[in-house]
Amino acid sequence: MRVMGLDLGEKTIGVAVSDELKITAQGLTVISRAGKKNDFAKLKEIIDEYKITKVVIGLPKNMDNSIGERGELSIKFKERMEKKFPHLEYYLEDERLTTAQAERQLIEADVSRKGRKKVIDKQAAILILQNFLAKI
Repeated sequence: MRVMGLDLGEKTIGVAVSDELKITAQGLTVISRAGKKNDFAKLKEIIDEYKITKVVIGLPKNMDNSIGERGELSIKFKERMEKKFPHLEYYLEDERLTTAQAERQLIEADVSRKGRKKVIDKQAAILILQNFLAKI
């Protein structure tokens, strides 16, 4: 039984999963978005393979703690997932600055700009999930 963390982007979805003890988060993949049907089919494969019981979705809030357009899209995505996979528990996790933090970590690891672009969403998903795991 694991927890899955998602970083939603316009073109990609970064995916991370917890270990079975729900202590650490590992980056799993980046899903290239190709329509709701495709996105949910790929998520279902992950949910089934890793026996996911909880899903944590990054909620991009504004710096004043308000929810803007991107945040609303995350909330709608969560609602669609709840209808598609009603047996799972869902959480929204404040993701302010996670992409910037992920970028810094990748730069410190000397990952090229091209390489960072390929994994930034997965790295952000790790941070979202790790922040959630630290609270449970």
